[in-house]
Amino acid sequence: MKNQNLPIAVLLGDPSGIGPELICRLLNDVVTENSNIVIIGDRQIFEAGEKIAKTNTDVKFIENLDEIIKNKCGKYFLDISEGRNILHKIGECSASSGESVLRALNYALELANQEKISAINFGPFNKTSLHLAGNKHKDELHFIAEKLNVSNYFCEFNVVDNFWTARVTSHIALKDVPSFITKENVLKPIKLIHQTMKLNGLKSPRVAVQALNPHAEFGNEEQDEIIPAIEEARNLGINTDGPLPCDTSFITAFKNKNHDCLVGMYHDALQCGLKAFGFDRGVTVQGGMPLPITTPAHGTAFDIAGKNTANLEPTIQSFKIAAQIAST
Repeated sequence: MKNQNLPIAVLLGDPSGIGPELICRLLNDVVTENSNIVIIGDRQIFEAGEKIAKTNTDVKFIENLDEIIKNKCGKYFLDISEGRNILHKIGECSASSGESVLRALNYALELANQEKISAINFGPFNKTSLHLAGNKHKDELHFIAEKLNVSNYFCEFNVVDNFWTARVTSHIALKDVPSFITKENVLKPIKLIHQTMKLNGLKSPRVAVQALNPHAEFGNEEQDEIIPAIEEARNLGINTDGPLPCDTSFITAFKNKNHDCLVGMYHDALQCGLKAFGFDRGVTVQGGMPLPITTPAHGTAFDIAGKNTANLEPTIQSFKIAAQIAST
């Protein structure tokens, strides 16, 4: 589903964290000037964010999407509070904060199923608050996939300075990782990240693949599964290199600019390098969804919530990626 004439849905994120203040600042940044945007959430949370951010966003409050002027840039606010006036305490996990996030996310995902929006960009969520509110999924990616009825392969991408990463396994115990390293499983994120980066404007992404074992030597997975997956990707016309030893992969691929993206075998092999090089600039993209869904990669930052000191750059970059893919 790609339609640049449909609005981009922007969600405020967890009201106890830095999301609302970041979104209010985003809406007043030049990056949003040429987009049609609908903010979905509780008006009270938005106004609290405005107060913290010291912004006065020019938005039109609407009751349904039919009030949005198509083919024209504008900012609209769809208040879904239904008369609720809940005080969300800054800097603390709570069921009420998680419930507000789930309501806004569910509303946006229903609009996505109806093909009424072109993308979703959201302020950071807090997984503990989501669980307190009743979310049974291990993360928002799987929640989103279920709501959008996604049956194809999907995974999380993390992006810093337009360098993308994907992983074969994610939130599982390290001892279980080797059993998931098969040619088929390695090939899936290679194909998906290649496809998604092309949608983001890169004609021929250079894909690097990490090894599983130290120096790509102390085990059989490289020879038996990872190298065959790389060879199959090349046969499919994907510019693929590897397997790169994990300990030098970010130097080779990211710092030395030899590749545009990196596919790893497990969570920390990628996240340690990515956060070391650009924790304050990271973006998360929910890969494999029928529309672009993005968010800054950092968390709700309870320690600085309400202080208006959070770095806006990841939020800007997450919006830019959503808008770019939506317009492709």
